[in-house]
This record gives sequence, structure tokens and C-alpha cells, in this order.
Amino acid sequence: MQTVKQLDKLEEKLRHYTGKAIADYNMIQHGDKVLVCLSGGKDSFTMLTMLETLRKRAKVRFEIEAFTLDQRQPGWDDTKLKAWLEQRAIPYKILSEDTYSIVKQKIPAGKTYCSLCSRLRRGIIYRYAEQHGFTKIALGHHRDDLVRTLLMSILYNGEVRSMPPKLLTDSKKHIVIRPLAYCQEADIIEFAKLMAYPIIPCNLCGSQENLIRKKVTRLVDELAQENPKIPSNILHAISAIKPSQMMDDKLWDFKNLEQQRETESDIIDDAVLF
Repeated sequence: MQTVKQLDKLEEKLRHYTGKAIADYNMIQHGDKVLVCLSGGKDSFTMLTMLETLRKRAKVRFEIEAFTLDQRQPGWDDTKLKAWLEQRAIPYKILSEDTYSIVKQKIPAGKTYCSLCSRLRRGIIYRYAEQHGFTKIALGHHRDDLVRTLLMSILYNGEVRSMPPKLLTDSKKHIVIRPLAYCQEADIIEFAKLMAYPIIPCNLCGSQENLIRKKVTRLVDELAQENPKIPSNILHAISAIKPSQMMDDKLWDFKNLEQQRETESDIIDDAVLF
């Protein structure tokens, strides 16, 4: 009984934050055909569950289809995943593309595979979405992914950037949405356990313990132990940027600020005269 109550409480919380993110960023409109990327991990399973529940309840009518890419990694077995989808009557497509061999061939042993792997995967997803008329592509990144990506970008790339909840791709052909943008990973982990999802582990990079993302995850976790609000504060910072407090000369003409001050002062003086 306690487990059922815990599951219901977690589902309600995750559904609330998923619905809020969708509403705040106008992610889904009437008539949308959403391609839900189901990797086989806890995040994408949770996202699919939330979207399917909201689809049945929402006044806005939209369609979803689960899309899984079989990258032909050793040990891949989607039998239980298929059964899970069919049991719930969720439309799905499992596409087999050998990106695993390409990544192994191009990236030296011990190096991070994630970047090339994600680029190849993204290209396949975009192509499938375009060929089959999908208006939105849903990815399972959650709040903590957005936070970690921001810190990784600042610390290792010298850029202030993260994962936007809604994105128009460079080609202007696709809109990518992240419905779990407000959801905490801790809640997703617990929910996935209680739901007993047929998780398919990623064997390609799971053994690379020195990935930068893991280091940043530990850093945020340690800071959150002292102040639990730190992750949410970082997320809020992404949506509350103050350009005037930054030092990007593409935003401000620092060399000529004095002239702008004088111009504005003249305008004020003229207004006083009249």
C-alpha cells in the first residue's frame, strides 16, 4: 500500500512539472505529431509515460510515437521494451543503424564517445522526423541535465550555454522539446524503480568513469548537500539572465558607452525643458 501511495505521489509531482514546462514554453500545440525519443533509459521512459498520460487528459489534441534507435551495441535486447510498448498500445518505431561501429572506429580507446555518438544519433532522428511528418521531437533531458550542461560549458568550454526547453534547430526544420526540464533526477530515479521499466543500459560509454559530466555531477551534489536550493538556483539563473551584468561585447558597445550616456542625458534634459 505504501509503495502504491509513493508511486502515485511521485507520478503526480512529475506530471505537474512536466505539464508546467510544456505550458511555460508552449511546447505542444493542437494537432502536433510528437516523436518521443525512447532510448531505453529511465529518463526517456518517464518522459514517455508523462506525455502519454497528459495526451489522454489534455484538451489539446496531439499524437505521440515512441522512437528507439538500435545502434547495434553489444548486448542490445529490446524484447522487453517492445512488449512494454505493445502492452500499453503506444505506437512505436525501432530503427536499427550501426553507429556503434563508426564510433568505435573513429574515437580512440579511453576517449569520450558521447559527442560523436550523439551527433550521429541526432542526425538519424532528425531525418526520420522529417520523412514522417513529425512536428516536434521530444528528448528526455531533466532539470539536472540542464544544470550540469551549463556548468560543463562554463568550466570546460568557456561559454554560457545549456539545453533550452524548446529549440529550433539550425536547419529551421525541427523543433526539439524537453518536457522534463523542471523534473529532478532523484524523482525520476525513484519513479523508474517503482514502475519497473525494462531499462536497456548503454554499454558504449558506461565504463568511462572519468567523463566530465560525472565530475560535474559530483560537484553539484556536494554543493547541494550544503544548500539543497543550489540546483534549482542554477536552473533559475538560465532563465533569468541579466545581459547588462555580463561582459559580452556583442551585447554591449563597451567602447562607446560614454556616448550613449551623453545621448540619454540630452534626451532627459530636453524632456525637462518642455
